[in-house]
Amino acid sequence: MHISFLGKGVLPGLTALALLAGLSPAQADITVGVMASLTGPAAALGAETRKAVALFPTEVNGEKVRFVVMDDATDPTNAVKNVRKLISEDKVDALLGPNLISTAVAMADVANDEAVPMVSVAPLDVEGDKRRFIFRSEPSADLMVQRLVWDMETRGIHKVAFIGFADSWGELLLKALTKAGKDKIEIVATERYGRADPSVQAQVLKVVSSKPDAVFIGASGTPAAMPQITLRERGYKGLIYQSHGVTSKDFLRVGGKAVEGAVVPVGPVLVAEQLPASHPTKATSEAFVKAFEQQNGTDSRSTFAGASWDAWLLLQEGLKGALAQKAKPGTVEFRTAVRDQIEKTRLVGSNGVYTLSATDHAGYDPEAIVLVTVNNGQWSLLQ
Repeated sequence: MHISFLGKGVLPGLTALALLAGLSPAQADITVGVMASLTGPAAALGAETRKAVALFPTEVNGEKVRFVVMDDATDPTNAVKNVRKLISEDKVDALLGPNLISTAVAMADVANDEAVPMVSVAPLDVEGDKRRFIFRSEPSADLMVQRLVWDMETRGIHKVAFIGFADSWGELLLKALTKAGKDKIEIVATERYGRADPSVQAQVLKVVSSKPDAVFIGASGTPAAMPQITLRERGYKGLIYQSHGVTSKDFLRVGGKAVEGAVVPVGPVLVAEQLPASHPTKATSEAFVKAFEQQNGTDSRSTFAGASWDAWLLLQEGLKGALAQKAKPGTVEFRTAVRDQIEKTRLVGSNGVYTLSATDHAGYDPEAIVLVTVNNGQWSLLQ
């Protein structure tokens, strides 16, 4: 699936966003490739990126921007094939996305080899030379899980069972839990399941038999609801933690009453209006939510959309800096200038606060992370 389109421009209700994004009058030239999982198991995440793209401006500092959106179908092989096409045929100046670490890892090697700046929406963590052209807008799994472990300590939880995806995302979350929980909690069970598995009955029985104080489900999207549903069906009454990969309306719909009370670490955009006045992103989060819901309907917000918007804000800073240096879109010099400028960026986004540097290509401030719970089918701020 390949969708090429000019951005929708600034809608009547986007005054606040326009100020945030630094929009300016128009001309034509810049091409941005957007990779999203529009089909496959991660389609719910890709849909949020696509909605955010519809809010992207048509121009930056007088130069028009064309967005070429491609579907990786939740498949790293497709992601690589598509990104090569974006670079060789569409001559993109930058890449935004994808939604999953597995596809991001596959894309990152190509982006670095071809010297194309990439702002990942997935919490991709790369180091050394592999970091050179790769940035991200999503907080790392380590930061998110550290927030959960802090909550576990506060509640006096000592024994935790883990059930998560049998893939790179599940592995990343388990490692983060092991690292953050060292000398603080005991992991009493570790169970895995596939994103497309029809049942987790066997895994849940083992989890319950380990008698945990709490369960951490290391998954994302709607497949993350299945273990919690099964745990409740099996009579487990303890606290259940979910990863930040579940924060969509589809997860709430699929999980229903079974996911009530789940505790989740999230970026602030999900509960923008509930944030205290002292939270650094309150104004920018509320501005994004207003614009997003004006286009997509009441209560349509998601952290995935917020992270996609912030990825654009980071990329836009790079584009503005490259244009200011009179670099020409479509050239290696322009792409390198975009990369160099992103590396110097400081901004307050809709879903976090970012301070990037040569050694930190994410720069996400952990103080922006909040904890939410599911209350009557809605996300409710805990702290």
